[in-house]
Amino acid sequence: MTHRTTITLDDEVFAFLNHVAGDNRSAYINELLRQERNNSLKQALIKANQEEAEDTDYQEELQSWESTLSDGLTND
Repeated sequence: MTHRTTITLDDEVFAFLNHVAGDNRSAYINELLRQERNNSLKQALIKANQEEAEDTDYQEELQSWESTLSDGLTND
């Protein structure tokens, strides 16, 4: 599904867009936004991992479960 939208660009930005995107400005803008979304998700994951690493209660709980990791598994 696609959607149409109207945006306002400064003259300088519009000229740059036309220069780098050629005839398919939509594809270029879509790709930029995809990259930005991926960067945003990566930053959110990094932040969540940092918060997890700093959570001493969680780390202690994780350590106590670590000993049960191989319970019931056979070595093949």
